[in-house]
Amino acid sequence: MDTNKILDELYSYSMFGIKLGLENIERMCEALGNPQDKYRVIHIAGTNGKGSTATTIEAGLIEAGYRVGKFTSPHIIRFNERIQFGGNEIEDQEICSYYLKVKEVVEEKRIKATFFEMTTAMMFLYFADKKAEFVVLETGMGGRYDATNVVNSEIAVITNVSLDHVGFLGDNIYDISKEKAGIIKKKCIVVVGDDNLDFIKAIRNETENFVNIKSKYKNIEYTLDKENFLTEINIENKKYSFSLFGEYQVGNFLCAYETLKILGIESEVIQRAAAKVRWPGRFEVYSKTPLVILDGAHNADAAEKLRENLNLSFSPEEVVAVVSVLDDKDIPNIMREIRGFSDTIILTSLEMFKRGLKGEELSVYTDSFKLSLIENDIKEAYKKAFFMDKKVIVICGSFYLLSRFKQEA
Repeated sequence: MDTNKILDELYSYSMFGIKLGLENIERMCEALGNPQDKYRVIHIAGTNGKGSTATTIEAGLIEAGYRVGKFTSPHIIRFNERIQFGGNEIEDQEICSYYLKVKEVVEEKRIKATFFEMTTAMMFLYFADKKAEFVVLETGMGGRYDATNVVNSEIAVITNVSLDHVGFLGDNIYDISKEKAGIIKKKCIVVVGDDNLDFIKAIRNETENFVNIKSKYKNIEYTLDKENFLTEINIENKKYSFSLFGEYQVGNFLCAYETLKILGIESEVIQRAAAKVRWPGRFEVYSKTPLVILDGAHNADAAEKLRENLNLSFSPEEVVAVVSVLDDKDIPNIMREIRGFSDTIILTSLEMFKRGLKGEELSVYTDSFKLSLIENDIKEAYKKAFFMDKKVIVICGSFYLLSRFKQEA
């Protein structure tokens, strides 16, 4: 089978847009034999930190000897990144096989499935056939009406909440929190990583039985290794060298740590796993000479975290940022955070994507930068950044941009 042809067909389901609701996926899963009920599920929601937390939980469970599936989105280079079993991406031919199985169901049942619903159904069936013991499952958007929410999760993790996808989830923290809290099931254990009052109110509407890592671990100590970009965390006289860098990664690690401890994973296993975690596109050191850092920074909160990391080691005069952002994002505040770590910005294009913008359309937000250039060709944009001879080049603003950079620059 031609994988590219199959993927083109799968992506064509994007014509049905983003559909929040469970009717389609429930019908699809029922026709497939409800594969989502055949393993233990850790369900993860949150504005930022879902992927880092999911990957850390996955690493801990694999290190403990379990058969583990992980589902995340979006991918950066290949669709295969979304569905991983045992730390390995789904094979091309498996994508083809599971797509055809799900396609047969939606055609027979006349379901107008979206791309994400198709992908979610493929994932559920794939992990059932792989005899996964655990599946670490990241929501696509929100929680309550996200296609992943047909599972009966054992543990629900909600990392944090900030303004994102306001057109779909709400325009305030409480409304967005309610949507994310929708993944909480009656009997599941809940771990949260935010202490915002509106967020906590939304959680309490669903359950009083939750662990807030901000309270439980408020006195832990940590240090940031700025040379090796590691986060050193001390818990109960044990040191965890976490391979993801940044103060905000402490919260992600603690959400994962608490989840793993609830599941009975020993501290020594978590220590080994913490050092092995790899999560592309999140303060990813792509190159050391020159120093090139890739970060999705696709909303204001994530951009703020990127600024905090960079400000630890570099002044804005030492950084050039190559940037593009999707049109449904909080562009003014994302740009404000980028200006906080760089006085030089090169705007490039994501016009080939449905919500993408050209550099010219972003230029209205760059008045505060010392130097602002437009170069819609990502390869040329990187060249311009390279020849500026800054200490660090940062590619940020969208995971779609990171994908373009890795494939084209």
